Amino acid sequence: MELFLMNVVLLAEDDERLAELVKDYLQANGFTVVVESHGLNVPRQVQNLQPDIVILDLMLPGKDGISICKEIRPKYDGPVLMLTARDGDADQVLGFDVGADDYVIKPAEPRVLLARIHALLRRSNREPIEAGGITIGQLEVRASAREIKLAGVVVPLSSHEYDLLLTLARQAGKVLSREYLFTTICQRPYDGLDRTVDVRVSHLRKKLGDHSDNPSRIKTVWGRGYMLVADAWE
Repeated sequence: MELFLMNVVLLAEDDERLAELVKDYLQANGFTVVVESHGLNVPRQVQNLQPDIVILDLMLPGKDGISICKEIRPKYDGPVLMLTARDGDADQVLGFDVGADDYVIKPAEPRVLLARIHALLRRSNREPIEAGGITIGQLEVRASAREIKLAGVVVPLSSHEYDLLLTLARQAGKVLSREYLFTTICQRPYDGLDRTVDVRVSHLRKKLGDHSDNPSRIKTVWGRGYMLVADAWE
């Protein structure tokens, strides 16, 4: 089955070997995975990435998983899956009390972990959209052909330009950070300096007839990221 877009997973795990094993397995099953090993960095990563799911180790250096989950919950509505070596009922109850959606005991069998992730994504309506397309006014994004049409005319885009527009269109009306866009289309961690997203947004605007000085279709929200404006394509 061809999928529209890969889900982004933030994996907060300080065990390097385990993190690599989980990352490799999930990427082989169609996910984009960003690994964070230090607890103090996780809330910022969640805010910047807005991942589709957070897999959160209970024991992390700097800040534990319970504290992290409690901190991110007011601003993050996606599923949180606790991953821990502890199997005590008290830990599980505490995790649920601060907003965790599910709990997996390490070492988790990869297929079980994958099944839990898919179940949480379905419940939160974050599963990838199947091949088909998105139509926003005169803008048509065709997944099966990997092409876009504007007012019925095909607009030639590079592969990365298409992926960027697809990501924006999938969440039209929502501000997406540079880090989220970069991680989704480039499938590697964002270093905070790379201007790839900005350059591709500029190219998209030119190809889609959006005014570069005062864009109305793909807006820059200063300090936050970019947003595709649904009403601007009529």
